[in-house]
Amino acid sequence: MNTKQLVCLAARIADEKKAENISVIDLKGLSSLCDYILIMTATSKPHLEAVEEEISKKLKELGYYKTNRDGADSLQWRVSDYGSFLVHIMTQEARDFYALDKIFSFGETVNFTEPAQKTSAKKKSTAKTTRKATPKKTVAKATKKTVKKAVSKKTTSKKSTKTTKKK
Repeated sequence: MNTKQLVCLAARIADEKKAENISVIDLKGLSSLCDYILIMTATSKPHLEAVEEEISKKLKELGYYKTNRDGADSLQWRVSDYGSFLVHIMTQEARDFYALDKIFSFGETVNFTEPAQKTSAKKKSTAKTTRKATPKKTVAKATKKTVKKAVSKKTTSKKSTKTTKKK
């Protein structure tokens, strides 16, 4: 799963947990911080905790873990660092105050809900097939070429040897 698919999955998980005003911002090539930022609003501390826990749990099931986390004791803001993307879960007050949406407005907003996901799922399966098939073909071609070269070298060597013996 590529980073865009992963961050969109995290956004859909947050949406299922009733997080509000969810934004996925593509910063790929624009920021050294990360490739994507996921920002959402939670309505209370228990809601904030539930959303964070659900995203973490579902991504762990897929083998993706946080590299860092901040705000464990905060009533307003949690940040989870997944390496190539950051998840910000904030109360409305914190979101208004820190204005991350404005700070990262130079990035492109990604639609995490609809057709883009279906398209990327198709690309994903095609990519997997291509990745699996390509190395096998490459190895097979390389092996055939190697065998042909080896056979031709042996044949050439035998001819050289025979020529030398006749003289």
